[in-house]
Amino acid sequence: MADRTTAGRLTDALVSVLAGVAATAGSFALAGWSRDAFVVAPIDARIVSATPGPVVAFAIEEFGTAGHVLHITLALAVVVGGLGLATAAALAVSRRAGGPPLALALSGLFIFAGLYLPTGALQPAILGTVSAMVVVGVYAAALDPRLRADTDEYMPDDAARRQTLGLALGTVAYAGVGAALGSRQESVDPTEPLDAAQRRVAEDRIADADALSFESGNLGGMVTPNADFYETDIATFDPDVEPSAWELQVTGSVEETVSMDYYDLTGMAPEHRFVTLRCVGEDLNGHKLDNALWTGVPIAEFLDRAGPSPDCGCVKVYAADDYYQVFPLEVMETAFLAYGMNGQRLPASHGKPARLLVPGHWGEINVKWVTEIELIDEQQQGYWEERGWHGTGPVNTVAKLYDEGISVHDDGRVELVGHAYAGLRGIDRVEVSTDGGDSWTDAELSEPLPDEDVWRMYRYEFQGDGEHELVVRATDGTGALQPEEQASPYPNGASGWVSKTIDV
Repeated sequence: MADRTTAGRLTDALVSVLAGVAATAGSFALAGWSRDAFVVAPIDARIVSATPGPVVAFAIEEFGTAGHVLHITLALAVVVGGLGLATAAALAVSRRAGGPPLALALSGLFIFAGLYLPTGALQPAILGTVSAMVVVGVYAAALDPRLRADTDEYMPDDAARRQTLGLALGTVAYAGVGAALGSRQESVDPTEPLDAAQRRVAEDRIADADALSFESGNLGGMVTPNADFYETDIATFDPDVEPSAWELQVTGSVEETVSMDYYDLTGMAPEHRFVTLRCVGEDLNGHKLDNALWTGVPIAEFLDRAGPSPDCGCVKVYAADDYYQVFPLEVMETAFLAYGMNGQRLPASHGKPARLLVPGHWGEINVKWVTEIELIDEQQQGYWEERGWHGTGPVNTVAKLYDEGISVHDDGRVELVGHAYAGLRGIDRVEVSTDGGDSWTDAELSEPLPDEDVWRMYRYEFQGDGEHELVVRATDGTGALQPEEQASPYPNGASGWVSKTIDV
């Protein structure tokens, strides 16, 4: 027998990591993507909060929605590594005295603390702890002679290597099962319909809007289905707010703090509004531009009940996911508190039980899971502004040209269908060039939807022959033509003319 070897140290490290993997998988199996129960969630939130603005901007521009994968992977690595270090410490202590019983006891204690303290979720912590203890128990009882006897000797052999490999493969398989079980927990998010009267109104209005749509292959029409509506959040884990527990408060520089609960909200006379949202971080021809019919109530009267101070010039809106945004108080005059979307109760991923809609502005100030509106008498920065973005102003004009909206027919005809949006300014005109901008022709516009902050569709057909450089541009309701020069999303939102080359 030889003294402890490099191979032995590597085996210790491997088993410690495997215990961390097993513990994390056990937590996920019961918690799923729950913000309040999965041990990775609070770590992910800390990483997102601590990431410098320029790094966030780079990740959004370079990776888009895949940027979430980067920070969740880092959070997973931190959790697995931390739990692995806890296991390694337990093994090191038990090797000096106590053997397998102490190894199991200490690893169980350390792992449980690591799983339970960040979330307070008992059942996922218990399953994660048991999962890790199985790994440590197998190692202590069968593979590591230093834990079976009071000795520092370690003798690796082929059998031990095979058993270690088996333990590793078993842990990986268990992690796969945990991932499958946890994914089934992920936001079943049952789409509950609004009450019958509201649903009928919503369905009629959506049907009227669909009748205005220009059809083209897989391109969506005037109303985006809930499942296809884009999502942008500051973290991977959405808060789970039960309507019965929700409350919205108006605080700050007011005569009195006022509040409403979900039943107050849904008991008010409802309105149904089409509102289009565009993400400030999307690429120029990106797919984060969508439109839905929202059901809710105007919020101005609710704010007036609080008696805002004459010095108040801004509001700071808080959300249940720790997001916050600051913008001028005056825009709240037309703001809308929505609890329904396309005839359904608001889905969790879109802000259940209630979200704010601020017409004409970038998506970032349409706060989801809203919990508090604070009236303030001095200018502050919102979440994204602290990270260098400037997305609280009116949205930029854009005309999109997606591949899904380009149809080439057998006879050489080319049909272009797309969407254009300019916030409250509306769309007055869309022009198409088939020769790279040398000449322009007006496209046909869909009839406008009855509300103000909405997109319009355009359609244009021409006879194709060879290569064509397609360019689209829009003019808003004030007569302003969108700028030609392309600008990246950071920091003011993407702008410019969209172009695409096709060969007929």
